Amino acid sequence: MQALKSYIQSISPVSPSCWDAVSACFTPTKLKKGEAFIAAGQSARKLGFLEKGIMRAYYRTPDGDTYNKHFFLQPCFVGGFASLITGEPNQIIQEALTSCELWVTDYLRFVKLYDQFPELERVARKLAETFFVQKEQREVDLVMLDAEKRYLKLQLTSPELEQLIPQYHIASYLGISATQLSRIRKKISSQ
Repeated sequence: MQALKSYIQSISPVSPSCWDAVSACFTPTKLKKGEAFIAAGQSARKLGFLEKGIMRAYYRTPDGDTYNKHFFLQPCFVGGFASLITGEPNQIIQEALTSCELWVTDYLRFVKLYDQFPELERVARKLAETFFVQKEQREVDLVMLDAEKRYLKLQLTSPELEQLIPQYHIASYLGISATQLSRIRKKISSQ
């Protein structure tokens, strides 16, 4: 739980009484590789903090094709955020790509702490702002950068991914085929 405390404090300081209330909400959970944290169609109710491991957020088309939307690298918060906020069924599946260790809480229980601890609401706001900026940058990258530049950017921001997850997941995230990724990697290694 120390990783969760450090992560929250790095975003914005919280008082000891706030931390006591937050830590009382969370319980440890493990996910096996391939296990879902939340599936499509479920109404999200839980918020997780990823302490160890890698997860992906993806969606599946009616034809069964899957597209990786986001990778969650420790430490970070996970959850069906749109579903948590709107109450609508979740559309984005979140799945463990490696074995994962998380701290999990009931989202509504966590949000009720905002009234008692405004500093916790500040943490949530700053996280939401960060998520918004990351999402917007990803959208810009998909339109403005070619596949090779997207790959190089991913290597720069998350170099550990290639050693830990299959290449086809990376290709899906980049919006290209595994064959295209292989060609890009070969071209870069020959330069």
